[in-house]
Amino acid sequence: MSAPELEIKGVSRVFPARRGGAPIEALAPTDLILEKNDFVTILGPSGCGKSTLLRIVAGLDTPTTGSVLLEGKSIKGPGADRGMVFQSYTLFPWLTIRENVGFGLRERGMKASDIKDVVDLYLDRVGLTAFADHWPKQLSGGMQQRTAIARALANDPKILLLDEPFGALDNQTRGLMQELLLGIWERERKTVIFVTHDIEEAVFMASRVVTMSARPGRISSVTPVDFPHPRDYHLKADPEFAKIRLKLTEEIRAEVVAAVSRG
Repeated sequence: MSAPELEIKGVSRVFPARRGGAPIEALAPTDLILEKNDFVTILGPSGCGKSTLLRIVAGLDTPTTGSVLLEGKSIKGPGADRGMVFQSYTLFPWLTIRENVGFGLRERGMKASDIKDVVDLYLDRVGLTAFADHWPKQLSGGMQQRTAIARALANDPKILLLDEPFGALDNQTRGLMQELLLGIWERERKTVIFVTHDIEEAVFMASRVVTMSARPGRISSVTPVDFPHPRDYHLKADPEFAKIRLKLTEEIRAEVVAAVSRG
């Protein structure tokens, strides 16, 4: 039996006290295993440690306890084997769309002709070929996020990490972006961790939905989502889809109520 793609083993995060206050336990010891080509969405109330966990996997933060193993090797910092897409538009405003997508490849010293081939491929896959020479400020929010996804994928990471990447978009654009990302995943077969507050989005995108408790965050359930691929917006009207969405809504609601009652 082959080793998992990613192992999160006993990972916790406690932030030091500030100005005489108590330390903040953002993430309780957490275990999670992802197999190759898994698409896991992480769902939970605000402040439950979703983004903290994602940043630890990305190597942008250090766990207080535990470890993260990628193909059996411990993660000690950022690396090209993980591609990160944030909610905010993180493009370099002084670079064109083409230059943004190819940034990581240039940093790795790839030949210009090879960079062009890779960038052209991913601009085509996110539907931005006609905007290759535009500046980020000339693009809509959805187009900027498509650029960010293309930039992450151009580096051919083993794992794609997305932190509420569609949270700032309007509902129609968000739905189209969900289908676009799923279509890319179906072709690329990357392992994906996708953090979201949106329950419908979590179910639509995932092969498994992980729910987390209120702070300190811990995994409270893992729900398989077995709908076939390719998926499109019609799936959201399926009675079984509604059943899973309701189950997760009740779980998250219970966590929020418990957090409020604790003050």
